[in-house]
Amino acid sequence: MERIIKAAVERGASDLHIKAGDVFRARINGKLVPLTKHRLTPDQTRAIALKLLPSEDERGRIDELTDYDCSWGMPGVGRFRVNLLRQRSSFMIVLRVIPFAVPTIEDLRLPPVVGRLAESEQGLLVVTGVSGSGKSSTVAAMLNHINQNLDRHIVTIENPIEFLHRDVKCSVTQREIGVDTGSFAQGLRASLRQDPDVIVIGELADADTLDTAIKAAERGHLVISALHAPDVAHAVTRLHSMFPPGEREIGRIRLADVLTGLIAQRLIPRKDEKGRVAALEVLVGTTETRALLREPDLTPDLMKAMEKGSSEEMQTLEQAVRRLLSEELITTEAAAALGVTKKGSR
Repeated sequence: MERIIKAAVERGASDLHIKAGDVFRARINGKLVPLTKHRLTPDQTRAIALKLLPSEDERGRIDELTDYDCSWGMPGVGRFRVNLLRQRSSFMIVLRVIPFAVPTIEDLRLPPVVGRLAESEQGLLVVTGVSGSGKSSTVAAMLNHINQNLDRHIVTIENPIEFLHRDVKCSVTQREIGVDTGSFAQGLRASLRQDPDVIVIGELADADTLDTAIKAAERGHLVISALHAPDVAHAVTRLHSMFPPGEREIGRIRLADVLTGLIAQRLIPRKDEKGRVAALEVLVGTTETRALLREPDLTPDLMKAMEKGSSEEMQTLEQAVRRLLSEELITTEAAAALGVTKKGSR
């Protein structure tokens, strides 16, 4: 198993699938490909699951587990976010690869505005995208940038802890749901009493967490979090919809007042076939965009503000894709798959 995992990581795999009745599979450059020819038996998959569980207590009740999350490390290879599940009464395991090395903004070829936003004194900074779009890596690169350049206390609340951050210029406190704190909302509320400068929430998943995140930003902290949404427009709609119906108007105003930036990203196959590159749609909290965010149904105007907001380093997805095309990092076919052509528009 470890040889197969090591080979997959060396080929740039982002995820590995281990399932009874199937071969080992890995997601490489966005495609799920087989790694072996022999199908795993239920007993083999169970044995692998036992190896990945973090404690004797979990191993002792393995046959009671149906959905379980943890992390696992392999010396010299990397760390993995582990999801253990049952399907057809047998085990399946999905491993998300988390490299030992924390990525930098330069490693990921992210625009300089990402570093500038990460240096904000306060506010809410949201990174959004679909599953597997690299949100965790972008957030990790932001924390790395803060850690290398500023003297701050960073508190992260994760499920599970992914990238391990050493204390460099910052003091970094990393807390795991279910181990160090009970939930995102509980850990976030507790973090307000821990003298933080930067608070990182693994995901804005519900109204309670969003409300507490906004309160933290209102108190002068920088809050960084991820959200599942394909682009800026959908992310704004999703955030607004989290507020209870009777609080949506005031919630929309509060969100507009604290939103420092919203980054939506897609991963696009590179032209040289050496992995994928991120195309970032960037909304910066300016006087104009905050005014638009306070009003309902002004998403088209918000997109126009992003298109013309180059002085604040804002950009739409189309502009980001065109830049990658001009730098010959992606093919015209890859751009066209996102609705962007060389001459026309989306």
